[in-house]
Amino acid sequence: MFRWLDAQLGAGKWEFSRDELLSYEFEGRRVPLIDHGGRGIKNPATFRSTLSVIAGGEGGYDDEVLEGGLIRYSYRRGDGGDNTKLSNALLTQAPLVYFQKVRPSFYVATYPARVVRDVPEERHVIIAPGDIFEFFDDPLSMPYDARKYAEKLTRIRLHQPLFRARVLDAYNATCAICKLKHAVLLDAAHIIGDAEDGGVADVSNGLALCKIHHASYDRNLLGITPDYEVRIDQGLLDEIDGPMLRHGLQDMHGRRLALPDHRADWPDPERLAIRYDVFAA
Repeated sequence: MFRWLDAQLGAGKWEFSRDELLSYEFEGRRVPLIDHGGRGIKNPATFRSTLSVIAGGEGGYDDEVLEGGLIRYSYRRGDGGDNTKLSNALLTQAPLVYFQKVRPSFYVATYPARVVRDVPEERHVIIAPGDIFEFFDDPLSMPYDARKYAEKLTRIRLHQPLFRARVLDAYNATCAICKLKHAVLLDAAHIIGDAEDGGVADVSNGLALCKIHHASYDRNLLGITPDYEVRIDQGLLDEIDGPMLRHGLQDMHGRRLALPDHRADWPDPERLAIRYDVFAA
């Protein structure tokens, strides 16, 4: 399952539809990766422990990212096999997938995730998302510095795939500058970096950019004005080189951005202005 997810992401996929997750096959046998009935947990009958969970309360569950980057994930209402297999995931230490919903019927995946504590008296488990916690003997007893580091990495791991999926969906998987449509060559670029003040993981703080324009934007060789026009660094405009520079960058000077269909997804002019001041300087 992880190899399949890796291959899909490596081919440029940024989200998974409900239909393809339900129709996943292993060695000729269909093994749905999420629940047919809409529950927020998948426990195949032949499995001792949970295969996947969905963030955000789907199917009666709830979750919360805790200090240190771990996730509190609630039992299903009532009792039964779902809760038993969720608890068993601690005993088996079999990895699972943590899905986050991008929009109705579309998800991003974080894996491998593991249950690291079962708290039956409070009806929840603690999940360590991703592989970063494998470097720590006990994710629940990390020193302060390690806990803050893990929390930072976890938030990046959880937010970045979700941010990428929402931005590429808003821009119809098209570079906002050159209109390239090959998703494998596209990134979700932050206007204000996620480590800076105002660097929220929101579509209005993002741009779908091809890799050359993303790199140019990050290095202030390319700027975008608050009224959505592209500017190229004067040094690059004066430079004489081959067709990549001429057509890939110089010809973009003065071009207007291709904006999302929904105005709420347009880049925030205030954030663009802050970033453009850095470019202009």
